[in-house]
Amino acid sequence: MTAAPMAELGFEDFSALAGQYRAELLAHCYRMLGSVQDAEDQVQETLLRAWRAAGEFEGRASVRTWLYRIATNACLRALENRRRRPLPASLSAASGDPFGPPSAEQPEVPWLQPFPDALAGGPGDPASIVGTRMSMRLALIAALQYLPGRQRAVLILRDVLGWRAAEVAELLEVSTSAVNSLLQRARARLKELAPSQDDIREPAAPRRRELLDRYQAAFENADVDALMKLLRADAVFEMPPRPGWFAGRAQIGRFLRAHVLHTRGRFALVPTGANGQPAFAVYQRDPDGVHRAHAIQVLTLHGPSLASVVSFNDPSLLAAFGLPPVRPAGPAVVAGGR
Repeated sequence: MTAAPMAELGFEDFSALAGQYRAELLAHCYRMLGSVQDAEDQVQETLLRAWRAAGEFEGRASVRTWLYRIATNACLRALENRRRRPLPASLSAASGDPFGPPSAEQPEVPWLQPFPDALAGGPGDPASIVGTRMSMRLALIAALQYLPGRQRAVLILRDVLGWRAAEVAELLEVSTSAVNSLLQRARARLKELAPSQDDIREPAAPRRRELLDRYQAAFENADVDALMKLLRADAVFEMPPRPGWFAGRAQIGRFLRAHVLHTRGRFALVPTGANGQPAFAVYQRDPDGVHRAHAIQVLTLHGPSLASVVSFNDPSLLAAFGLPPVRPAGPAVVAGGR
């Protein structure tokens, strides 16, 4: 498309042209920012800036590349005045007393957020779908938060999106050698923080479904003993916005038995998917008997067991997953679920 046709597009035609890239731009901004809400804001900013600058589009690159450049720069500006989005395990040592009162919520901390699988975009061939899911895994997104903005952008553009070094250099207005240096430092830091793809060993589909079914049943029935059988000995359980977290099957079991899973039917779980991983939307029964939105739990599977559960205890997150604030009656099938 030449500059003139782009400049002459009406708003609806431009929106249709740019909108086909919206989902993958949202995933890109999430990788940069660690928040689905912040990513939504920056995608909106990207499309607005692109509309205003349509007359400047010269057609030297594709529309997709042009939009990614605008989105990346928007995210870099957003990161200038924002703190890293952590998970509890990166802030303190594991809690030592599972019987004591749970740690107080810290809503002022900009916690990492889960990303609904249903919102992720990108090419539709199987290899690309697997690659997109791997690049959205929670441990990787958490590790990316440790990288300075430019290192983060270079790593995502080069290793996730496959941009050439020269393209990244043009976007950041630096030399190709500077891009290569940033990438080398980012890869080294990421190697320290996140598991490699070779270390991720999820069970085959039938075993995966069985494991998730057993987890759901154990949680809903407040069956701590059954749930403990599903956890690795070194499993981790986190609950942002509470900074406290637990390491080890025994400690997790003691905490859940004392503070969470003491009444059968208190929780109802709805399968969904987040960050390319199995997840559940959790509804908690209130005194009036109604199950209301409570959390999104993201599970990490390793072989035949659960390696970690991150329970994002923020009811507002369910809206991004297309789920209502009150548990729907009857069985629910959710896009992106198991």
